[in-house]
Amino acid sequence: MKSMEGKEMTLFRLDASIRTDGSASREIADIVENEWLDSHPGDTVVRRHIGVDVLPADAWGLSVSAAFSPQATWTDQQRAARELATALADEVTSADAILLAVPLYNFGVSQHIKTWIDLIVTVADPDTRLMADKPVVLATVRGGAYGAGTPREGWDHSTAYLRRILADVWGADLTVVEREFTLVGVNPALDEFTDAAAEMHKLALDEASTAGRALRV
Repeated sequence: MKSMEGKEMTLFRLDASIRTDGSASREIADIVENEWLDSHPGDTVVRRHIGVDVLPADAWGLSVSAAFSPQATWTDQQRAARELATALADEVTSADAILLAVPLYNFGVSQHIKTWIDLIVTVADPDTRLMADKPVVLATVRGGAYGAGTPREGWDHSTAYLRRILADVWGADLTVVEREFTLVGVNPALDEFTDAAAEMHKLALDEASTAGRALRV
């Protein structure tokens, strides 16, 4: 179905995992996307997988330097960086709903998602909230456990940052779906947490379904 006005709707989906098969963040995002598609058959999903089709590491610096230089003096590399940054920003602003699948890597923000954010910032109007009033789902996963009372409480330096950027800076109507202990069954040191991990997995999948239904616009 379309929106009440008959307008075709667009979901923008960003994946930041370096994996294509067996990705825990992709599993959650797939459920959210499928729930959205159930209410938007035939509508558009725009995809960008920055964990596989990696953004150029030097693009941010080139776009920043171009922003402070007359356009007539831009190098081909600066022009390409600005065009890339603009394309990334347009994907966000053109979407009716947004889905981000972002794993925790090395206790922090993936370099892929950080580059994506930094590039968009170089072309975004600082007075414009890019995701204002847009429904956004962040699917994030962690190999270990980082909750209150765990040995690594406070070691997740990604999720709070992403909340700050997406909700506070860009104005997203944000829902976060989280799953921990994704390395249980992979790392033998975590075998004692098998039952807890299974519960967390099921809960995350249930929350993904709920978030996907709520994402319908």
